[in-house]
Amino acid sequence: MKTGMSLFLIAYAILMASISHANQSQQTAAAEAPANLSIATFAGGCFWCTEADFEKLSGVYKVISGFSGGTLANPSYEQVSMGNTGHVESVQVYYDPAVISYEKLLDAFWKMINPTDNDGQFVDRGNQYRSLIFYETEEQKTIAELSRQQLIESKRYPAPVVTEIRKFEAFYPAEDYHQDYYKNNPIRYNYYRFNSGRDQYLKKIWGERLEQKSVTAPYSKPSDEVLKKSLTPLQYEVTQKEATEPPFKNAYWDEKREGIYVDVVSGEPLFSSKDKYDSGTGWPSFTKPLVTDNIIKKKDFLLIIPRTEVRSRFGDSHLGHVFDDGPKPTGLRYCMNSAALRFIPKEDMEKAGYGKFLSEFNK
Repeated sequence: MKTGMSLFLIAYAILMASISHANQSQQTAAAEAPANLSIATFAGGCFWCTEADFEKLSGVYKVISGFSGGTLANPSYEQVSMGNTGHVESVQVYYDPAVISYEKLLDAFWKMINPTDNDGQFVDRGNQYRSLIFYETEEQKTIAELSRQQLIESKRYPAPVVTEIRKFEAFYPAEDYHQDYYKNNPIRYNYYRFNSGRDQYLKKIWGERLEQKSVTAPYSKPSDEVLKKSLTPLQYEVTQKEATEPPFKNAYWDEKREGIYVDVVSGEPLFSSKDKYDSGTGWPSFTKPLVTDNIIKKKDFLLIIPRTEVRSRFGDSHLGHVFDDGPKPTGLRYCMNSAALRFIPKEDMEKAGYGKFLSEFNK
């Protein structure tokens, strides 16, 4: 009786320690990550491979291998491998949305997997290796569904795309020896990966486009010291301190020439004169961005009524606000500060490095 009770207590203690360790690992991962990072969760077969592929992307801070989608809390690798927990091998990607967008992560994800296989991935067979996308917000869900539909319409695959898009519930980090496996065990990892058939399949499907997984940031924010020297006092106050310039007494409120508007800090393209209109407010106003990925929206509570602040993705500049009182077809008014923008006339776009946007003016 005592022996049985002792064994029970020992087993219980081990179980509790395991649960505590898994929780602590997840909390530690979140605590160590910078506050500006977002999280995306994917399942693409062997997490050694998906972790390695995601960590090669510019803008990805780190990737954690683990399990998601099942019913058992804090499962072990052995339990998930049995295929009875409902979990799939997954990765959580900590990324900087100012450098790489969720859309770009999805683009890279499709180039890591076989989305037509619902019974595993490559040499690894079983439900625990199938591909899934776990969305944490409705925005992620919408973007993921659109990305999958675009993949389907590309007719790249001879079989139907079956990758599931599911609401995220929980993520449990795998044991420590699974983390950074490709770095810590390069010989074993490379041997496994080559023999899995993953890369051979992906090269066959994607060809040269497979190398487009790596995403580099084309624009960047200079140091504060540089900004103080290169910007006017008003430009600095607006872009770095969220100030607002006077209406009707700014550079572009009445600008009517053809061209584009870029971030005065980073140079990233933001708006086009094709979408500019006279809102009567005294600030340059646009119905939509020129490059949607370069726009970040945040809730602003500086006034009594909450507003939606607009910032640039790479420069992290305060640009202005967006309101829902604009003209059709978007119904939006992007009310910007001239001090946050630099205007590139149409005739100067080519030599300034923005020639690819000239087609905007031929529509």
